[in-house]
Amino acid sequence: MAQIKFFGSENMPLEMHKVRIIQKLNLPPIDDRLTSITEAGNNTFLLKNRNVFLDMLTDSGTNAMSDKQLAAMMTADDSYAGSETFFRLEAKIQEIFGTKYFLPAHQGRACESLIAQVLVTHPGQVVPMNYHFTTTKAHISRMGGGIEEIIVDEGLVAQSDENFKGNMNIDVLKKMIAENKSKIAFVRLEAGTNLIGGQPISMANIREVSQICRQAGVYLVFDASLLADNLYFIKTREAAYENTPIVDIMREIGALADVLYFSARKLGCARGGGICLHNDDLMMKFRELIPLYEGFLTYGGMSVREMEALTVGLDETLDMDMIAQAPQFIGHMVDKFTAAGIPVVTPAGGLGCHINAMEFLSHIPQERYPAGALAAALYIISGVRGMERGTLSEQRNPDGTEPLAHMELVRLALPRRVFTLSQVEYVVDRVKWLYQNRELIGGLKFTEEPKILRFFFGRLAPDSDWQTKLVAKFKEDFGDSL
Repeated sequence: MAQIKFFGSENMPLEMHKVRIIQKLNLPPIDDRLTSITEAGNNTFLLKNRNVFLDMLTDSGTNAMSDKQLAAMMTADDSYAGSETFFRLEAKIQEIFGTKYFLPAHQGRACESLIAQVLVTHPGQVVPMNYHFTTTKAHISRMGGGIEEIIVDEGLVAQSDENFKGNMNIDVLKKMIAENKSKIAFVRLEAGTNLIGGQPISMANIREVSQICRQAGVYLVFDASLLADNLYFIKTREAAYENTPIVDIMREIGALADVLYFSARKLGCARGGGICLHNDDLMMKFRELIPLYEGFLTYGGMSVREMEALTVGLDETLDMDMIAQAPQFIGHMVDKFTAAGIPVVTPAGGLGCHINAMEFLSHIPQERYPAGALAAALYIISGVRGMERGTLSEQRNPDGTEPLAHMELVRLALPRRVFTLSQVEYVVDRVKWLYQNRELIGGLKFTEEPKILRFFFGRLAPDSDWQTKLVAKFKEDFGDSL
């Protein structure tokens, strides 16, 4: 895809697939959108999808399946134990990651739960990681452990030229191991760091972290959920891997990690997940928990039809046209926003385009949740559902104080092979208008605040009548255009 150039016009992403099945969309009028976001407690997670035009909340479980995946679902061996479907999936995992064992689970956070139960053995242990994911942190905390984020400094700089902002700080890792090795439960690396803009990690960094862990006798756990995008960036940004086949990159990562897990809702464009590993003793510890929490060892909570789709989806991950589509669409959106002076995370990462709400809404203090307010405002004026990735996605300290997030982002996810370029252009247009009228946007305050994972089902209200004023300005500029 990257080599295709256009004559007499700007270069743009070119879809290397055709659409054969469509799903009708609905764009409600703006008054209805205001009602919907109010009923949802200004939390985009609580919107009903019937009231959403373009769903850019997440790429988790929302990627388009291929014709080959759908066809494979019809060949499933629907057995509780010993299904041939499982052995086909296991063989594909072993082929692409080179790992000895594969244990299935119903999704990525189930893997996180099992990993925390097995490896966080007593309270007070810590898990150094490049950056946390919300459920990962919650599972470690539930077992009495804590996390230490040791990402490189550039990782927390929204606008940057650094190609691999997801890298772990090697010097800090060495120091932590030297000073407190006995307290380290394991080290975790996350591909395509979710909460800081989908920023990738380099193979050079993975290799160095692996060497340090093995010299110290510490397990390295690798979250491969967002590996597809990260593979694209290793191929296109890391010179040493420009001519390396994708499967060889995956095998190298599989060899460097002690435990590799993933959500198939992201990697493989299906539903499910799994834990891949080499170590016999570790496998036995994980294996006895699979039937207890997930299902039998040959389905692990997954439908066998999804397992067949996952086998094909993982194979398609080796196709550069497939893994390039989302990053190139994201890059196109980032370029459009940057040209318009709209603050977004750069360079473009995976998962989606990330608007820097801290700068977009610099007049709103973090205690009033600017990223959450921006997500609500964007839905009101466009029908586009994005996702808050900032202070709302944290949770209060035990003493009730509010930990402010390093970054306040609104993620506009671009699930693979789902949206068209005209839909991307619509989003760009509405965000441009919103940026011109950003002073109208105010903050949010909680009306219902859960203690854990509050961003999933907490409810908030505007701190003034700013939403009514935003609707009035929209009608003034757009008339009856919904």
